[in-house]
Amino acid sequence: MKVWMASARHYDIESFVRALGRGSDHLFVYSRERLSPETAVLADGSDAVCSFVNDDLGAATLEQLAAAGVRLIALRCAGADSVDLEAARRLGLRVVNVPAYAPESVAEYALALLLCLCRRLHRAHNRVRENNFDLSGLVGVQLHGKTAGVVGTGLIGSATALLFRAFGMTVLASDPVSQDPQLTAVGIRYVALEELLACSQVVSLHCPLLSATHHMINAERLALMPRGALLVNTSRGALLDTPAVITALKRGQLGGLALDVYEQEGGLFFADRSADVVTDDTFERLLTFPNVLVSAHQAFLTDAALEAIATTTLRNLDQVAAGGGCDNDLLR
Repeated sequence: MKVWMASARHYDIESFVRALGRGSDHLFVYSRERLSPETAVLADGSDAVCSFVNDDLGAATLEQLAAAGVRLIALRCAGADSVDLEAARRLGLRVVNVPAYAPESVAEYALALLLCLCRRLHRAHNRVRENNFDLSGLVGVQLHGKTAGVVGTGLIGSATALLFRAFGMTVLASDPVSQDPQLTAVGIRYVALEELLACSQVVSLHCPLLSATHHMINAERLALMPRGALLVNTSRGALLDTPAVITALKRGQLGGLALDVYEQEGGLFFADRSADVVTDDTFERLLTFPNVLVSAHQAFLTDAALEAIATTTLRNLDQVAAGGGCDNDLLR
């Protein structure tokens, strides 16, 4: 199967080359271009397109791909919020994903962001590099004994909840779909989202982006949180109403914010823009706060996750090429 990979970076290419070297006969063409209606023509003659989180797989792009002969969309990520699934079904395109890849990697990163935020590590690091060894303004917050709320307890959320518990935190969980018995067995209590927000000094989001979760953290729900609470988001940027979050930061309602995702990251992340003028005023405003950490969607980026992504993607391609069903088919 000939596969055109969009948004390919050196770490993607290296992991797929290693996986292909273990005996796969698929032919990959790698491109740094982000998939969009304008770049879909680059997939002409390919059987499949392999896309990532910020590629545009709306109806216009899918129509271009179908016209170019593409018959399979192989997402190398879990979330399918970038894909117009109804348009894919109408056009006869199959869509497969990688539902889980090293969930512990993302959980560890959420914890790392929280630790950096509550111990002011980002500020301390910059000071020492400038030979400033003054500790003023670096008083931290101890996590032990605090209450952490985990919103969404799929594989990543559950792993995060267990890490928080290992730090001696009381952990609350909220999930409208199911409860993880692994969490309840160790005393983690499930509550309604509103109760979780009202009782947690730390809130970590681990939800897919759906119509029901879009801007789920808005002004009304931010007002429920204890004054000075810390918010961590490693899931999808649009879970937050960002202007409302900025207002909460300005008023001190939020004591700190750690983000690995941003609602309008599509044209921003995964590229070096250090010589550019970033025109997104909302994003730039976030960066002005000393108690805000932003990273560029790297929570997944570990050796274990990259290997799992490549291995599962190739298995998906093998199953489709064999003419049978695929375990990770989103339209079956």
